[in-house]
Amino acid sequence: MMANDVKVLRPPAEVLYADELAALAKADRDPRPPGWKLSPRAVRSFICGGKKPAIERKFFGDDVLVERAIVGLAGNRGLLLVGEPGTAKSMLSELLAAAVSGCSTNTIQGTAGTTEDQIKYSWNYALLLAEGPSPRALVPGALHVGMSQGVLVRFEEITRCPPEIQDTLVSVLSDKLMTIPELHGADRVLLARPGFNVIATANIRDRGVHEMSSALKRRFNFETVHPIGELDQEVKLVLTECQRLLQESSVEVTIDREVIELLVTTFQDLRAGVTAEGVQIERPSTVMSTAEAVSVGLQAGLDAFYYGERRLTPEFIGRHLAGSAIKDDADDLKKLKHYFDVVVRERSKTKGGVWESFLKSRKYLR
Repeated sequence: MMANDVKVLRPPAEVLYADELAALAKADRDPRPPGWKLSPRAVRSFICGGKKPAIERKFFGDDVLVERAIVGLAGNRGLLLVGEPGTAKSMLSELLAAAVSGCSTNTIQGTAGTTEDQIKYSWNYALLLAEGPSPRALVPGALHVGMSQGVLVRFEEITRCPPEIQDTLVSVLSDKLMTIPELHGADRVLLARPGFNVIATANIRDRGVHEMSSALKRRFNFETVHPIGELDQEVKLVLTECQRLLQESSVEVTIDREVIELLVTTFQDLRAGVTAEGVQIERPSTVMSTAEAVSVGLQAGLDAFYYGERRLTPEFIGRHLAGSAIKDDADDLKKLKHYFDVVVRERSKTKGGVWESFLKSRKYLR
């Protein structure tokens, strides 16, 4: 746990929302699964918001999905959150771990270079050479920590790991034990304590992913996290996150809701390939996710603070939109220009205001 007076770039959820977690724990009278810090009802309130005690909503999506995820973690299977990039899978995973275990940092980051040692355990080689294999020489990985302490393990981007590395989890999720062949006696087998489970995330669209084995799939409950469909919900989330991130950067910028609504509407139009007016447009190859919208809002806010009048305007949104929408395919620039020429230009005539200012930023698309 970090000291309250230590500044960090991104505090984990259990630190950021420590007051809410403490209030929920104090008021929680419902039954808790073994090893859990909060009851399933309180975990849901922490993520989806509540009135008594007053808890802000953090995940803007399907509340029933959240309930299924919580119930699944209380069972004997792991939880796998799948979906397109930027749909808040990692955020939901972090919130669940913070509420259930009080710790969201027991994490494995899946990459092509992730090894079995990084997942399970490794050795302090100085002690290993001096004393031989012993519990003191063992350096626990996230999976070992989760089992020995009875806390959740977060496995981010699990499908980026090669299949043989993914399958490290098969026996652990099946038997809830880990064999450490180098040790002897009672230390040779680590039995998971109550509260242990695994929350994994996987993208369904990114390149460079590996198919999971059927054996591993059977040991997870799959939940698909979809992009936010309601405009008001996504606007509220993007606005809240942009304000929080700018505040953490010690940046004071005036942000009007209508500018964020313009940003989110643009992303929803490009994501769906059709506007609210029924105009068909070509979708960029890049995923126009909520996370990308937050990134554009943040960069535009920083730009407005350092080079503008400290007010976020549509022109600053346009200055940073290309960097989000154009990544993998050069043709995406043509699609974005076409969106400005057809959709933004028409809205500037019919609605004026922010859309008229937004059209002026087309000159930055180059």
